[in-house]
Order: sequence, then structure tokens, then C-alpha cells
Amino acid sequence: MQTDLVVVGAGPAGLAAAIAAKKAGVERVLVIERDSEAGGILNQCIHSGFGLSYFNLELTGPEYATRFIEQAMDIGIEFLFDTMVLSVATNMVRALNANDGNIYVECKAVVLAMGCRERTRFAIAIPGTRPSGVMTAGLAQRYINIEGKIIGKRVIILGSGDIGLIMARRLTLEGAEVLACVEIMPYSSGLSRNISQCLDDFEIPLLLSHTVTEIHGKRRLVGVTISQVDENRRIIEGTDRYIECDTLLLSVGLIPENELSSDAGILLDDVTKGPIVNDYNETSQRGVFASGNVLQVHDLVDFVSLEAERTGRAAAKYILDFVSSTDANRRVCNADQSEQQPEIHTIAKENISYLLPQRIVLEDHGDVDIFFRVKQPIRKGIVVVYCGDKELLRLSKEYLAPGEMQLINLNKQDITDDISVEVEVLR
Repeated sequence: MQTDLVVVGAGPAGLAAAIAAKKAGVERVLVIERDSEAGGILNQCIHSGFGLSYFNLELTGPEYATRFIEQAMDIGIEFLFDTMVLSVATNMVRALNANDGNIYVECKAVVLAMGCRERTRFAIAIPGTRPSGVMTAGLAQRYINIEGKIIGKRVIILGSGDIGLIMARRLTLEGAEVLACVEIMPYSSGLSRNISQCLDDFEIPLLLSHTVTEIHGKRRLVGVTISQVDENRRIIEGTDRYIECDTLLLSVGLIPENELSSDAGILLDDVTKGPIVNDYNETSQRGVFASGNVLQVHDLVDFVSLEAERTGRAAAKYILDFVSSTDANRRVCNADQSEQQPEIHTIAKENISYLLPQRIVLEDHGDVDIFFRVKQPIRKGIVVVYCGDKELLRLSKEYLAPGEMQLINLNKQDITDDISVEVEVLR
């Protein structure tokens, strides 16, 4: 097959990137999806709360996805469903499906939008037996919302990520008893609105600085032992407590799906676990871009769509400049081009876990959005942005939480040196 742009993944990021690229002038756009339909994780998120920023409407996940799917179909974007991508490169994607066997797609650029997956019990090494009734929160969501099956009657949720919080409410509405949400950290990793709407409104206790230390049961889960932990997350002796339950849901973090990226030799960030990119979201592989949860785990799908639109336009710029250029090796916005164009690095400093993008290319005079998360909750703080040793910006913040992504917008005309960001805590 031949096309101009291949988008890997038909979730919210893939759909938005494909639409933006097509609108920017890319003639042929192909989206490859391993599932049987487009929409990604949105298809099982039947709760409302999507689209508040993007559409100024409160939509369910399927309603949000449908708006993008219909738009993609209307403008002639092609789809390959039930197809697994096996490898990617700048000008070739190899995939596999049951009808066609091996598929080789020649292209001019690629957008990676594979999303992320949940960490499992084995990723966090909970000791005990291996009974049924232990599963990730996302799997439970699929069972209930897609398959129409109740998963248990007495439920403990480990971790306070947004999916786990939402499932606490969903299970309660379906008649199950959610006994507690157990979080090893001294703060929740979910959005404040989800803690309020999903736990507080249903009087579900949130046990901070606690974790599950043992799983009990042979064929089916019969209970768990939870324990309190200290500031170093070590178990405090004498705090063990047994809770009888038949289901344990794990909401213990998300991991960007970057096996394809790693196999392609794309550089990954140690903190985000996603590709290292420049402000065009281009990876270290020329002509390969990344967007959505494969790049960094987002809290709101609205932000995924906005980020993916920028990525789609950047991929279109790369393709159109590539086509019009007589130099097939021209690098328009490559993340590894320090010898070609001035390039700025971003550096996370005090109280900041990461900055994205990791690099800024000073080839034009536009704005650049820098995303970051803090390492721990900060009640009152000042976000300070430096350009080299020069203070560029100070922003007062009433509250900063690790579960809520932050954004800084800078003008490239003000950038002459590496950008660093820190948060000063106000006592």
C-alpha cells in the first residue's frame, strides 16, 4: 500500500491528528487500528465529563468519539481495523491482519498514537495467591460498560487514579459495595473533581498512606490485607487489617505503549516513558511524530485532542515541505537536528517531575506550550521559568497536584537559551 501519512491508533489522539493533517493539505491519510472500531478507550467511558474544554459541552466518551469519527469519515480518511502494527520507520509501516496477512505501507510520515495501558498486579508485586477477582480498573470498566457484566459485590480499589475513582462510582451505581479506595501515597493521584464526585458523594473512604500487602483466596478472592505505610512507603508494623471482599481493582498507574517506538530506535524519556520530542512532537526518528497518551499520560481527553491537532499539522508541514523539496533528506522539524537549526533544551528543576517537549526548535516565531507536572501537592506556589540564568516568567498558583497537568505558554522570540522551570513553595 501507499499513502502520505500513517496514524497508528484510532483513539482520540489518532483521530484528531489524522483530521488535522487532512485539513492541512495531506491528500492521503491512513489510520491503522488493532480494534474493530475507532474511538479507543472512549467507547467504554460512558460517564459524562468529556468535551468541556474542547466543545464547551458535557459529553459521554462515545459521544465525544463519535464527533471525531464522523468528521474523519466525511473528509475521506481511510481506516484499517483489526490490524496490528508490527514495526514503524519514517517511510514504511509493517502491519498484520487476518484477511491480508503481512501489509507493507509506504508513507512519508508517521504519527504514533497507541495510547497507554494499565499497570498490573505483577508490576507492583503484591504477594499472595492468584484467585479470580483481581483485575485492573479499566478491564472492570469494559466488563460492566461493554460486556454488561457485574464483576463483584464487595470491592476494594487499590490506587486513586482517575479510572479507579470513576469505577468506584460506577460499581456503586450498579449495586456493588465499594468498601474503600486505598492509596499508598499521602495524596490522591486523581483529579480533585473525581475525588469529590466519585468518592465523597457516595461516602466511599479514601485511605491515604495505605496499601494492599496480601491477597487471600484460592479460586476466588475472599479478602485482602491492607497496611499503613510511612513517608518512605515502608509498611508500619502492627497496622495490618484484613478486609473481606470478592473483588480487588487496581488503579495503580498507566504506562505509555511504546514497544513500537523502542523497536524503531526512538529515544524515550525516563520519567514520562514516552518519546523525547521537540515542540512539533517529532521524535528522534525523522518524520515520526507522537501524540496523546503514548507521549505523556493526560488527565483530560480534551487536552489529548488539542495536542494531537498540533501534531497532525506538524506532520502535514513535514510532508508538504518534503514533497516540494528537491532534497529528500531535508529535515523540517527533526528532534535530533542540533547541527541543522538552533535547538533549546527544557530542564525540570525544583518540585517538577518532567517538562514536555524536551526540546524546542527555533525555526519560526510562534508560541510554544510547555507541559509539566509537580512531584507532590503544593498548596501555594510560584512557577518560575528561566531562560538560561535569566528569569523569564513568574506565575502564582493556589494549588498544584501531581494528578493535574499544568501548562505554560511562551513566545519563541523570548527564548535564547535553555528553558528551565521550578516551583517555589510559599509557606
